[in-house]
Amino acid sequence: MSRAPSRRLKRSTRALSAAAALGGAVALILTGAGPASAAPPAPDQPVRQGHAWMGAGTRIEQGPASAAAGVTPMDTSGVQGIDVSHWQGTINWGSVKAAGIDFAYMKATEGTGFKDSSFNANYTGSYNAGLIRGAYHFARPDISNGATQAGYFASNGGGWSRDGKTLPGVLDIEHNPYGAMCYGLSTTQMRTWINDFYNTYKARTTRDVVIYTTASWWNTCTGNWTGMATKSPLWVAHWGTTSPNIPSGFPTWTIWQYTATGRVSGVSGDVDRNKFNGSMTRLQALANNTA
Repeated sequence: MSRAPSRRLKRSTRALSAAAALGGAVALILTGAGPASAAPPAPDQPVRQGHAWMGAGTRIEQGPASAAAGVTPMDTSGVQGIDVSHWQGTINWGSVKAAGIDFAYMKATEGTGFKDSSFNANYTGSYNAGLIRGAYHFARPDISNGATQAGYFASNGGGWSRDGKTLPGVLDIEHNPYGAMCYGLSTTQMRTWINDFYNTYKARTTRDVVIYTTASWWNTCTGNWTGMATKSPLWVAHWGTTSPNIPSGFPTWTIWQYTATGRVSGVSGDVDRNKFNGSMTRLQALANNTA
């Protein structure tokens, strides 16, 4: 009998701690407040509004275990790239280039009102270091139509110029890290949203937007739609495997994000590693719109 009060006290303490943690998580989501971090939130922690990154939804879908799975030597052959956001902090782009990285994408915008705080430094720094680089937009189909977000992206870093160093912009559309997997849209609505984004971006830049997604998300949330297969190059995310699953309709991948826990000299901590499906000449052709 003497142990019962102690067990009840421990259970009460644990309950209070859990409630406090939940309250803090809700506060982060609602206010966007919280301490600055040099690394993305842990897998069991919420993503602050406006602070998602390429792979934030993929982590929910595929799990941290697949992100940490070992990569084979074949993965790191060929034309290699990384994608970054403010979560990587200050990057030494000269060291990144010296480490054998030829291209990079960096987050520019999210939704209709968030611009990544490190975008300007990353976009300029990678260019000056000799990388071929481009920008991506983290899609938020739950807060506006696709045309509005494409316009915001094109006006805030997602533009294009034929300089041999600028890749077409990317529509990063993946599992929603803030809520419902498909952002509350039906498959028909999602198809319309993506098509409107594509049309507006092309009208603004003359380029076909690259689509970053996963096979699971695309097939579920667009209903196995094949309508973008002949329009947009595919950037597929599939971690911890030697061959990625391809979304419906796409004949193959142009870029493959094969791990979210890569390491590269010049970048602190984990970074997404990517591979281009072709030679350096073909990557330059993609940049110059001669592919």
